[in-house]
Amino acid sequence: MRALVCREYGPPGSLVIEEHDDPVPGKGQVLVDIEAAGINFPDVLVIAGKYQVKIPTPFVPGNEAAGVVSAVGTGVTQFAVGDKVIINTSCGAFAEKCVADVHGTAPLPEDLSFEQGAGFSVTYGTSYHALKQSANLQPDETVLVLGAAGGVGITAVEIAKAMGARVIAAASSEEKLEFAKSAGADELINYSKVPLKETVKELTSGNGADVVYDPVGGELADQAFRATAWHGRYLVIGFASGDIPRFPANIALLKEASIIGVWWGTWATKDPQLQIRNMLEVAQLVKEGVLIPRVTESYSLDDYIDAFKAITERRARGKVTLRMS
Repeated sequence: MRALVCREYGPPGSLVIEEHDDPVPGKGQVLVDIEAAGINFPDVLVIAGKYQVKIPTPFVPGNEAAGVVSAVGTGVTQFAVGDKVIINTSCGAFAEKCVADVHGTAPLPEDLSFEQGAGFSVTYGTSYHALKQSANLQPDETVLVLGAAGGVGITAVEIAKAMGARVIAAASSEEKLEFAKSAGADELINYSKVPLKETVKELTSGNGADVVYDPVGGELADQAFRATAWHGRYLVIGFASGDIPRFPANIALLKEASIIGVWWGTWATKDPQLQIRNMLEVAQLVKEGVLIPRVTESYSLDDYIDAFKAITERRARGKVTLRMS
């Protein structure tokens, strides 16, 4: 099989495509012929050796994909050869074949393509957990989504609307904002043209946002935190800007606001039953047409450098995937 391999930490351009022996599923595992794999910003950090969990080199990156089960290990009764599935794994998804544990494997919803399935679990899993469990979002509350056109941002817009919230989408271009509007955003802020904090205050009659969903970090974080409402909840999703913000503690005191970290992958392993329930609920919303997974850029494995540029240059709208077949 062909696989994209990280032999030394560095930029995505340092990855190499190699021929490897096909992996063999062990007890409680399935082997999946990968059709498509999703690329996420944390993949860039993993390859650079800068993620919270450092994987020893050499390794095959990628932690979400969709494909067809081609073999099952001992003790596996949930899946059979020929089943279409979505997988989540710590690494290995950027290859033509990947082994996954059954607890990280789920049926591909019948209404989704392989490419949609490949970009389904991490982004929707993160946003659903963030808004439901972490923020305890309530109907009629206001949610400010930064990076609203990106992979996780666009799912946050969709899910917040599905939960009955008013959504303010913030992004760096009119094109990205139009994309967020197509996903249901009520208000739009181009933070390259107008001040974020003041504009949020104007749109909320001075009250501020009840929940801030921030996968960007950097200089916008301070403005967004100052734009929270009384008892506001600030969700730290990630740092796509490359800069980790330092929040003013006095603002948290004055607003009785909360800064909440969201690390979906680790939470999912610590509470797998609730994670399964979450994903079943998300799958039902997809089936009903309330949520529409948006894959806007898809690249062949040979074009992986261009695929990663869509992420690192922060021009992606929706999900970016790699096609393996």
